[in-house]
Parts: sequence; structure tokens; C-alpha cells
Amino acid sequence: MNPLIDIGANLCHESLFKRLEQILERAQQQNVTRMIVTGSDVSSSEQALALTRQYKGILFCTAGIHPHHAGTATEDDLSVISELAYRTEVSAVGETGLDFNRDFSPRPDQESIFERHIELAIATGKPLFLHERDAFSRFYPIIKQYRDDLSNAVVHCFTGEKEALYAYLDLDLHIGITGWLCDERRGQRLLPLISEIPNNRLMIETDAPYLLPRNIRPKPKSRTNEPAFLPWIVEKIAQCTGLSCEQIANQTTATANSFFKLDYHQH
Repeated sequence: MNPLIDIGANLCHESLFKRLEQILERAQQQNVTRMIVTGSDVSSSEQALALTRQYKGILFCTAGIHPHHAGTATEDDLSVISELAYRTEVSAVGETGLDFNRDFSPRPDQESIFERHIELAIATGKPLFLHERDAFSRFYPIIKQYRDDLSNAVVHCFTGEKEALYAYLDLDLHIGITGWLCDERRGQRLLPLISEIPNNRLMIETDAPYLLPRNIRPKPKSRTNEPAFLPWIVEKIAQCTGLSCEQIANQTTATANSFFKLDYHQH
């Protein structure tokens, strides 16, 4: 398969970080040549930047505070994220957004931290790496209000309804698709929506170590997802769209390179 880019891998998660060499080796064997390491709080964002410097040209990163951590985020935390976001090696601001599924942080805190991230993305000119779960009715008006000032944004790990997908596409947002699509129990509603996403808006991600694709054969011994399993998501997208795996690989890779300006970071 042609080179693939995993736009969302939580490589700072201890389950992956402690065997990072093997994880990256297996990814390369599956032709997953570039990965964006997700920053979801101050420490993982700093760690993600360090990895980007260590594995130049293979790993790239985001810097942000996940809505789960919005309730405990301090002004100091926000200023660290801001400083990181201005570094040339940081490809996007986030993960940020709203999660009303788990509600680990009070909703007003989630909203205010989300807006601070949006303002940071506008100030730096960098794209946003977005998280929205069961929060469309609040998330959409917030992002819509700022959309004209934002360079770009991707709704990562999209698992929503048709109405949400169309609304995001109308705002010219990108859509990140994970192994949720490969889950015969939860992913069914997503299958008919995949062909509605324009080629130049679709990107792929594992969200490792979460969301192990359930179509992997033979089934892995461990439940831990990793970037090497990205091809099974490609395979499922190909089934949904009638395109070949090669076409999906080419398109999603070109889209990710341009969205995150990955080739620019090489120089």
C-alpha cells in the first residue's frame, strides 16, 4: 500500500510510549510513514514535541488541552500550550473541543477552554485538531462563529450523525475517521456517511491506543491499538466508497500533508 499518515496517535500514552521503538518499526512495516502525536494536556504536549524533535520527519505533533482536562486547566497551563503552539514543529492546536458524553469537566469550563484554543489557532495561523462527542448543538455554533478567521480545522474521530457531518462539511472542516468505522456494533451508522465526505476533506487516524479496528485478521492478542493497524481502516473506507485502498491511501496522505503542512516542516 502507498504511504499512509496517521493524523491522531496518542504515542505519549504509557501503553505505547514504553515500547515506542517497536511501535514505530511496525508502523513503518505497514507503510505508515508519518504520524501526528496528539497533545491532550501540558505534559503530553511537551512530550509530543520532544518526540517530534527526536524522530524528525516521521513524527509531528499537536499541543492542546482535551475537554476532559478543561476543568483543571490553569492559566499557567494555557500559557505553556500557547508557547508550544508558536513553535514551528507543532503542526496544530488541540486536541480541544467539547465532550458531553463523559462530562469529565464542567461544560462551561470546556467551552471557555475551547474558545481559548480557537483564539490561539487564529493567532498562530495553525489548524485546529478538534474533539466533539455528543456536543454538536453547542460545538457547532462556537466553531461557526470563528470559522472565517481560522486557517483550517479537523473534527477528529468523527462518530456523529449525518446532520453533524453535513454541517461540518458546510463549514469546510476536515473529517478524521478512526477504527470506529470497523466496529460492527457501534460503527454501522457511519458506513453510509463515508462516501459523502469529499476526497480532499477526509483524513485517517488510529487514535491509538484506543479504538482497535475490529476487522483485523488474525485478531491481535492485545487490545492496544497502534499506528500499524491504520491499513484496516483504509480497507473499510475502500469498501464503503468503492474506491481502491491505493486511492484512499493517496488521497488521505495528500490531504494530511497539505492540512498539517508536513513537507514545510521538513526544511
